[in-house]
Amino acid sequence: MLTLPKNDSRFSWTTHIKSKMMFYHISGAQINRIFRHPDRVEEGIAPNTVAAMKTRKKGGNKKGSEEIWIMYQMNKKPSSKNLKSNRLKSSRITMISAWRYPGKTKAGERPKIPEGLLDELKMEGLI
Repeated sequence: MLTLPKNDSRFSWTTHIKSKMMFYHISGAQINRIFRHPDRVEEGIAPNTVAAMKTRKKGGNKKGSEEIWIMYQMNKKPSSKNLKSNRLKSSRITMISAWRYPGKTKAGERPKIPEGLLDELKMEGLI
């Protein structure tokens, strides 16, 4: 059974990403791995977001590969100690969405997203 991640001091998880994790069978550990060591990082589809991707082989000896994408937002807040110098301290990272893409996308292109994902994100007020 897939256990869903909980909000902590580093990450904030939206209900949208939790539902997509269940739909695409993506674990929280996979998302953390993609976040820490992505194969590629692009501009996200929503404003002020980042999309990161990791490529993986599909099913052992079968030919082909797929990409697992995550979309997140880096939230910044001023540090209480350094308000005068305007230094920014990293706050929680909001994990917004995750999806699997069969095949490979070209570097530099915006990641292709499943149909209806933008509408879902707008309905949930995430973008």
